[in-house]
Amino acid sequence: MGTQRNGFKKESFILSVDVGTTSMKCHVYDKEAKIRGSCATKVVPLYPEVGHVEMDPDDLWKGFISVVKGAVQDAGVQMRQIEALGISTQRGTFTTWDRKTGVPFHNFISWQDQRTADLVKSWNRSCTMKAIHSVMKMVYFLTRQKRSLAASLIVFSTQHVTFRLVWALTHYKQVCGSVDEGNCCFGTIDTWLLFKLTKGQVHATDYSNASATGIFDSYQMCWSGFLSSLVSLPLSIFPKMADQQAAMFGECCFDVGDVKITMGTGTFMDINTGSKPHTSVAGLYPIVGWKIGSEVVYLAEGNAADTGTAIRWAQKLELFSDVTETSAMAYSVSDSDGVCFVPSFSGLQAPLNDPKACASLMGLKPSTTKSHLVRAILESVAFRNKQLYETMLRETRIPITKIRVDGGVSSNDFVMQLTADLFGRKVARPQHNEMSCLGAAFVAGLGVGFWRSREELKKLQSTDTMFLPQGAAKEGAGSTSREYIPILQSWERALRRSMNWYKQP
Repeated sequence: MGTQRNGFKKESFILSVDVGTTSMKCHVYDKEAKIRGSCATKVVPLYPEVGHVEMDPDDLWKGFISVVKGAVQDAGVQMRQIEALGISTQRGTFTTWDRKTGVPFHNFISWQDQRTADLVKSWNRSCTMKAIHSVMKMVYFLTRQKRSLAASLIVFSTQHVTFRLVWALTHYKQVCGSVDEGNCCFGTIDTWLLFKLTKGQVHATDYSNASATGIFDSYQMCWSGFLSSLVSLPLSIFPKMADQQAAMFGECCFDVGDVKITMGTGTFMDINTGSKPHTSVAGLYPIVGWKIGSEVVYLAEGNAADTGTAIRWAQKLELFSDVTETSAMAYSVSDSDGVCFVPSFSGLQAPLNDPKACASLMGLKPSTTKSHLVRAILESVAFRNKQLYETMLRETRIPITKIRVDGGVSSNDFVMQLTADLFGRKVARPQHNEMSCLGAAFVAGLGVGFWRSREELKKLQSTDTMFLPQGAAKEGAGSTSREYIPILQSWERALRRSMNWYKQP
């Protein structure tokens, strides 16, 4: 595919941008899904108060323009050769702005933000929620509709937009006044970028981002009037109809039972559940994977918020100078010398769901070395993977067809091998770990006919390393390596001691 100019066919490309939690990257892809040009910049989080995590909207927009121009220049192509632009963004991070001027009322409030932890906890324990659960259980008993079962199990999370948006409406007078005037726009990062790219003509989001806000009804495929009215959110501010779904598409996890694990700032584990949303009791979240034409594909997702955060923290403490050293350091000792690390700087997510949990190091001794500490930190990443995987197996009861892992932390061989050992299954790592960017490119490319079908995309898929579970032949496929069972039990004990630690978020 290309453009006819001066009697010859000019090569065309797909441009794709991934706005992550700590970095923003742009790649130019050719027909073989090879990267022809790249540019990246840092995303700088702001911490105005304890528990508050924000980003500057103007800085984000400037960074977006910068990486797009930089990637096109790096590829040595012209903008007219770009067939389409794909955008993948972190989900659950939002701002509000003036519909007429486009000026934000406040910074982006990040998905990692904990300012509403007390509010979320009080709502989940409230008489209102208990009444809703009781009524919907009765409705489910009578109708057997899964939507009613989902309503009977609903719990709020700090990672959902819901109560952070309530907080913004309560604390920012400009927002409240603008809502009354019908002049307020709400949006996640994708909506903000689209609004800016179209000079204020389009206020919209996609189903995948909307379904991760906690205000979207994935069963009815619309903004939930019930949830909005429950917490007093005006529907007028919402856009018309993220990244983890883009990564799922980039990994070509198109079939029911395909699992994708992205290990970046946080870990996000998704399983393709097909044409029906999953109803969870332990904190897995039913989200829309993608909607192409009339086809809707759903995912069930669990996450751990502090994967890359824990590793960067260890680097700041000078436990190591280069992150590439960590795998060798972990392998240099036979075990962690009894040290357990709990990676919960932002609380604990599924299946424990405790926003008040603290990060902790336990079992320190005079004999403990830096290598023991590094091994304990890397083990904790794989242990959280194990928790999420077991929750997914137990809840969905869907046979796993394949497991593919991407994200920056997936480059660590120790974490990858231990994850395979704990799962008792082979785990594949692609040659390039930036699957969110590739997934957004795939979706955009399919939309304009740059690529013709998903089967064509599967042929473009490449695997760098296949990690096979060690000891699986003796213990049987799907079983955890026996040597790690007591270590895992000690870590789970440390986990319980770290729970419900903080009175304030």
